[in-house]
Amino acid sequence: MESRIRIFLLTVVLATLPGCATVRHWFHRDQAVAVIPAEDENAPPPRVVDPEVPRRKITVPKVHSRNVEVGVNYGVLSIEDFGTHPEYGVTAAYHVTEDWFFQAEAGRSNAGETSFETLSGIQLLTGSERRFTYYDLSLGYNFLPGEAFLGRGHAMTSNFYLIGGIGGVDFGGDTKFAVNFGAGYCVVPTDWLAVHITVQDRTYESSLFGSNKLTNNIEARIGTTVFF
Repeated sequence: MESRIRIFLLTVVLATLPGCATVRHWFHRDQAVAVIPAEDENAPPPRVVDPEVPRRKITVPKVHSRNVEVGVNYGVLSIEDFGTHPEYGVTAAYHVTEDWFFQAEAGRSNAGETSFETLSGIQLLTGSERRFTYYDLSLGYNFLPGEAFLGRGHAMTSNFYLIGGIGGVDFGGDTKFAVNFGAGYCVVPTDWLAVHITVQDRTYESSLFGSNKLTNNIEARIGTTVFF
């Protein structure tokens, strides 16, 4: 009798389980069924999306394709025994590579009086003989390229360079063979203009005072050049 009651209760419980949503969720998980639509043969092909990315405009500095540089300069020239006086000149350079360049230059200054002339009143040179004229051909090397900053938002290409060469000096009514050497600093504010600060020593052998001696003539100048 007791076993029959148990069988009856178990039958009732099993019969009521399919109707209970909570119990059904214990045994079965809801699964989403993806419905794949049938392909339509008359539908147009999918459109390929072409991304419209705005292109950046890049301006290449023209200085890289211009190898000829021509300009003028102004500064001071210390003529040994004759004082320091203003000088002016012209330069022309040809850039063989980014590091090496040839430079031709010419300039002029007027010498003053020596201490002997001032004390004795005797003039050793005439007015035309006091004109100090130089011309030379030099080889330059850019050894420290970099940038110079003007404020926070503007950077300019810059270079430290070494220069040296040979040429001539017309002074005291005579022409002498001269050697020049020095260093300079160049700043390129635009793609066609450059500013140079140069210091050089022009040395040659002089015999103005009766004996030959090697003279050193220090030049410091600032100049502007244009690229072609």
